[in-house]
Amino acid sequence: MRNRLYPTDYFTSTYVIDFEKYYSMGYRAVIFDVDNTLVEHDAPADDRAKEFIQKLKEIGFNICFLSNNDEERVKMFNEQVDCQYIFKAGKPSPKGYVKAMELMNVTKEQTMFVGDQIFTDIWGANNAGIRSVLVQPIAKHEEIQIVLKRIPEKWILKGYLKNYPLRDK
Repeated sequence: MRNRLYPTDYFTSTYVIDFEKYYSMGYRAVIFDVDNTLVEHDAPADDRAKEFIQKLKEIGFNICFLSNNDEERVKMFNEQVDCQYIFKAGKPSPKGYVKAMELMNVTKEQTMFVGDQIFTDIWGANNAGIRSVLVQPIAKHEEIQIVLKRIPEKWILKGYLKNYPLRDK
């Protein structure tokens, strides 16, 4: 059995993932974390994020943002890209992931999650039974509670990388 803290896939960045490939595999929905996955922490949607989200919509993906942040933060990001979102999601609880799938009217088999943290994003996606994609964080400067979580994450990733590759495309 695969470790519940291991992602299904691990990429250097959200922006290098071949989403057309995943679409051809039957995926129709992407749930994203926002901070350090699509933009730096607390940043608005920049041009790169806006173009990226638009491209995913053109491919045919449904998109929902799932964040433990408050509504003001997630709404501010979403105003630039117009997708569905869930705030104060309680990750790693699977409830937010299930709610996102319900909002998008998709199954577990059609859904993938992309995020930058193992103990919230990946663990939650795995608990919800969906494909979990870990990306390296965009910014190196993070809040102290996240910095502290990065220490045990390094040990988990060391074990993961013994058997699975870090991908840059």
